[in-house]
Amino acid sequence: MKQRPRRYFTQTEMAEVWDRWEKGESLCSIARSLDRGHSAVQGALVRTGGIRPLEKQRSHLALSLAEREEISRGIAMGLSIRTIAAQLGRAPSTVSREINRNDGRRHYRANRADEAAWQRALRPKICKLAESPALARMVARKLIKRWSPRQIAGWLKRMFPDDEMLQVSHETIYKTLFIQARGALKKELIEHLRRSRAMRRSRHHTQKTPDHGRIVDAVSIRESPAEVEDRAVLGHWEGAVDVGWQGRADAISGRGYVELTGYDVSK
Repeated sequence: MKQRPRRYFTQTEMAEVWDRWEKGESLCSIARSLDRGHSAVQGALVRTGGIRPLEKQRSHLALSLAEREEISRGIAMGLSIRTIAAQLGRAPSTVSREINRNDGRRHYRANRADEAAWQRALRPKICKLAESPALARMVARKLIKRWSPRQIAGWLKRMFPDDEMLQVSHETIYKTLFIQARGALKKELIEHLRRSRAMRRSRHHTQKTPDHGRIVDAVSIRESPAEVEDRAVLGHWEGAVDVGWQGRADAISGRGYVELTGYDVSK
């Protein structure tokens, strides 16, 4: 069987995924809205533990993708580095370094160079719990006792009011647990949370969505056709389905109801 090509989320789609996730929508609802599989959405979210990563921002001093496209066109036209730099309003040394660090004039590609620049710009910040093993041990002990991260953060603030190095926010604890690249707290500690999940849920998350438990395409009784008024057809009586008589659900007309109960509901 021919395997379907892997389809990745675009930046626009991922932004919509995170927006819906933070509003509390379920994985199935998000997947339906984007016409994607449930597992695809879950895989995209679980990489960061259900916590939205910070948006990448480009320095105004760095070359943009459009500028790299101009460099690529200039190389293809055989222009000199000084000519390309003059067209961009950049220093020749800036253009020269850009070309040399991305495989030279012969193999330079704008998209590949731009992606490499983003990767080089990553500066992962060391987690506070990783910097302070003593703090991490105190947090771990409280988690094992089934304290919530918010309780732990409040306790630390009361115990060490004058020592910020021994204080940590509940958000930092959650991020350290769910984003295992930080490595300060063991993943097994997630099991001690009151709601043990592989990803952190939005506080707006609920199963009580607008369509939860409702009949799809339901028709209101106020929109019943005119022929219902004479109640001549089986089922045209309100509450015509009576559950429990002889252990069955029997649909009965008004006349049948009178025969069975002796009570005329039309009076």
